[in-house]
Amino acid sequence: MNVRRLEKLLEDVKTGRIEIRDALVTLRGLPFEDIGYATIDHHRALRKGFPEVIFGEGKSSAQIISIIQRMRQQGDNVLVTRVHKRKGLAIKKAIPEANYYPIPGIITVMNHEVERVGKGLILVISAGTSDAPVAEEAVLTAEMMGNRVERLYDVGISGIHRLFSKAELIQSANVIIVVAGMEGALPSVVGGLVDRPVIAVPTHVGYGASFGGVAALLAMLNSCASGVSVVNIDNGFGAGYVASLINRDREGTV
Repeated sequence: MNVRRLEKLLEDVKTGRIEIRDALVTLRGLPFEDIGYATIDHHRALRKGFPEVIFGEGKSSAQIISIIQRMRQQGDNVLVTRVHKRKGLAIKKAIPEANYYPIPGIITVMNHEVERVGKGLILVISAGTSDAPVAEEAVLTAEMMGNRVERLYDVGISGIHRLFSKAELIQSANVIIVVAGMEGALPSVVGGLVDRPVIAVPTHVGYGASFGGVAALLAMLNSCASGVSVVNIDNGFGAGYVASLINRDREGTV
């Protein structure tokens, strides 16, 4: 349940537009709902400013559909990550209002318009086109959380002039997410150019000695540039979430 829906419910009780017993029926699902295979945290939007996010990997399409429907009953916008194409299309068929983004494997279902609560621009930079699925996961997460987001893709250090040509855009960002595989050097370069938080996201992209993203992860953890923090391999969602917390107008809600 989002804050505005709860405020309206309490106001309706106060003014007599709704009986207390009817309000209790509405509130019965708080703070969580046990549906057997999942315990849905309906209270999370009130505690953290954003509803629980469904991790789609390992869940069946039927399970995801049921969780989405329960969350929609609470008035929440819904974000589902890590959904492969076959599962995503099945969910889309069952819930026509759902939006499926096949590149990052994300589903969104909008119950209300997203309120802009970000103070400034979140810029998502990717080293290569192969990093785009992880970068798009970060973009969509940050957008769902009420931020203005721009993309700057395929500007890795093998052609660093591509990055420098966008210096004005880079300097205009309030928070920067940098997604890179291979040797993972791009966040250090960006971190050396700006006085803003840089969130580095290593990806599994690379040849054998990249060890599925471990090489990029270790390089980012050992960055010589101040202000660079690191999330886990391929964790675009985590980067988008942290960037949103940094960028949030504390007087607003999501």
